[in-house]
Amino acid sequence: MKRVKHWQDAANAALGAWLVVSPWVLGFQNVVVATVSTMAIGALLIASSLEAMQVPQAWEEWLDAGLGALLMMTPALLGFDGVAPALRNALVTGGLVTALALWVLVSDDEFAASWERIVG
Repeated sequence: MKRVKHWQDAANAALGAWLVVSPWVLGFQNVVVATVSTMAIGALLIASSLEAMQVPQAWEEWLDAGLGALLMMTPALLGFDGVAPALRNALVTGGLVTALALWVLVSDDEFAASWERIVG
């Protein structure tokens, strides 16, 4: 059995699974745009995190960080920021996803080079 390099990838996969079921758990499943966008980002997060567990690469962490940031912006961009459970879910889960992905990027010596290319 292959050892997972970063536990944060497994945590982000779990957060992606949470996003897929959260509209029903939190009761905003009748708000179609909130449900579909939350589930779509969750599915993408699951896929990218599972790939990162198999073949860890910096771009996968950047993708996860981007998905987390997108998740936090989605309520305002798509107009469901008045749906409190969906808004809180997007902000909290998106913040966690972003923080976990950035944690991997700054703590993995191999991935640190990707920061150096960005910040110069």
